[in-house]
Amino acid sequence: MSKATRATQMLAAAGIAFTVHDYVYDPDAQSIGLQAADALDEPPARVLKTLMAELDGKPVCVIAPSDCDVSMKKLAAALRGKSATMMKPAAAERFTGYHVGGISPFGQKKRVPTAIEETAMLEPYVLINAGQRGLLLRIDPEDARRVLDAVAADIVA
Repeated sequence: MSKATRATQMLAAAGIAFTVHDYVYDPDAQSIGLQAADALDEPPARVLKTLMAELDGKPVCVIAPSDCDVSMKKLAAALRGKSATMMKPAAAERFTGYHVGGISPFGQKKRVPTAIEETAMLEPYVLINAGQRGLLLRIDPEDARRVLDAVAADIVA
């Protein structure tokens, strides 16, 4: 498995420190994020999932702990919109250029408004998808927020 992806290239070009960690991806897992946390022996709150949503019909990126559900109402409020819905998987793949299970907030085809769950900012580091199934990157949450120009807010149900 190549550890160089658009996500890692973007972070390297921005001068952001990170490390790459691989694990055996299970496509049949009920929760990919929880399976990754278990495989890497990390608390689920530190392994963040990347989701794509639509806010008032426009794409947005959501980063939340793997053991939490995102509140669409809170997401809309955090990004100053009226209503949010989850993006269909095929649309998320077309829009980001990544496959579901390997969607990273870094290095997407187009930059979109991004929200990160505020409790993740309290962690010493977080693990976020590196743009490939079975590949996560370990990064300081503030570096992730800053390079994505993300809003840190309460977005979980």
